[in-house]
Amino acid sequence: MQNQFFQGLKVVELASVLAGPAVGLFFAELGAEVIKIENAATGGDVTRRWKAPTEAAEKTDSAYYQSINFGKKTLFVDLKEEEGREQVEALIRAADIVIVNYRPGAAEKLQMDYESLKSLNPKIIYAELTGFGADDPRLAFDVVLQAESGFLYLTGEPDRPPVKMPVALIDILAAHQLKEGILLALLQRAQTGQGSKVSTSLYAAALASLANQATNWLIAGFAPQRLGSQHPNIAPYGDLFRTADGQELVLAVGVEAHWKKLCEVLKIAPLVSDERFATNAQRVKYRSELIPLLQERIGTFTTRKELLTLFQNHHIPAGAVRDVPDVFAQPLAQALLVNTFDESGTPIQCVKSVVFELLNCSPPKQESTKY
Repeated sequence: MQNQFFQGLKVVELASVLAGPAVGLFFAELGAEVIKIENAATGGDVTRRWKAPTEAAEKTDSAYYQSINFGKKTLFVDLKEEEGREQVEALIRAADIVIVNYRPGAAEKLQMDYESLKSLNPKIIYAELTGFGADDPRLAFDVVLQAESGFLYLTGEPDRPPVKMPVALIDILAAHQLKEGILLALLQRAQTGQGSKVSTSLYAAALASLANQATNWLIAGFAPQRLGSQHPNIAPYGDLFRTADGQELVLAVGVEAHWKKLCEVLKIAPLVSDERFATNAQRVKYRSELIPLLQERIGTFTTRKELLTLFQNHHIPAGAVRDVPDVFAQPLAQALLVNTFDESGTPIQCVKSVVFELLNCSPPKQESTKY
C-alpha cells in the first residue's frame, strides 16, 4: 500500500509550529516512524495552545496541533539537560532523517547542529528550515513572511488595506521545498551511502512561489497591485458573481473558447464581437465595463446550482464560493479525510497531507530498505 512506502524509515522531528512538522507528517503518512521531540521546559509545541474558540481549555492538544502532527510519536524532552540530550542522541544514532527549525545559533548551543549530529550518525539526512536564511536572526512567523515577500501587499481588495491569507501558506510552501530536498537526499544516499544536509528558508520558498506575479515585474516591468480575487493577466478570471438566490460563484475563463462558450450559454453573443472584449488583453483592459454586463445576466438565474450545472455541461470553468462546513460536506472532500485519535483517545478527523496516488508500485521490503 502507498501509505506504507516509507516503512522502516526513522525520522526525528526537532521542529515546531507548522512548516517543519508538515514535513514530518508527510513521512508519517507514508509509513515512516516519526518521533516528534517537544520542549518539556515550555510545555511542548506552541500550537498545542492555539485553540479554536469551540475547544475546551483543558485540552492538551489543539485542533491546530493535530492538523499537522497526527500519526507521530511524541516525546517531551529538555535538551538543555544532559539526560534529555542523551535520549535524543540515541534516537538520532538510529535515525535516517532529522528535521529542525531552530533560530540561527540555537542548534549549535543545543549540540543539535549538522556537524554535531553527523558525528553521531554519518548517514543522517539533516533537514533544516530557517526563516530568512542561516545568518538572519529575525523571527519568522508566517504573516511576517507574507509581508516581507509581497503576498500581504498583493492580497485584498483595491484601495483597501492588505489582507493576510487565511492559511499559513508560506509555511506549507517551505515544507514542500524541504520535502523535495529530502527526497533528493534519500536518492543520493541510496546511490552513494552518504548522508547530507538539506536547507531552505521560508523567505526563499515564498519568493519562488510568486511565479507570474514576480515575472510581471521582472520581465514586463508591471508592479502587481491588489485585485481582490481577480487575475492581473486574465479576464473574466477570479471575478465573483451572484445568482438571484444570493449565492456566489467564480468564473475562470482562461482561453478564448471558454469566452465564446460563456457568451453563448448566457445568451449575450454580441459581446464576442464587441471590440472592448474581443481578446483577453482587451477584456483585462475593459474589465470594469465587462463585469457589470456579466453580472446583469448571471443575476437572472434563479439558483447558483442551476447555473453551475449549465456551465459544467458546456465545459465552462466555474466554481461555487463555499464556506468550510460546505467544503467538507462535498463527496470529494470526504474522500480526503483521515480518521485518527487525539491524545485523549477521542476519535477525530483530519485532512490528509499526502493526496497523490502512486500506482503500480509496491512498498519496498523492510529488510532491504536502503533509502
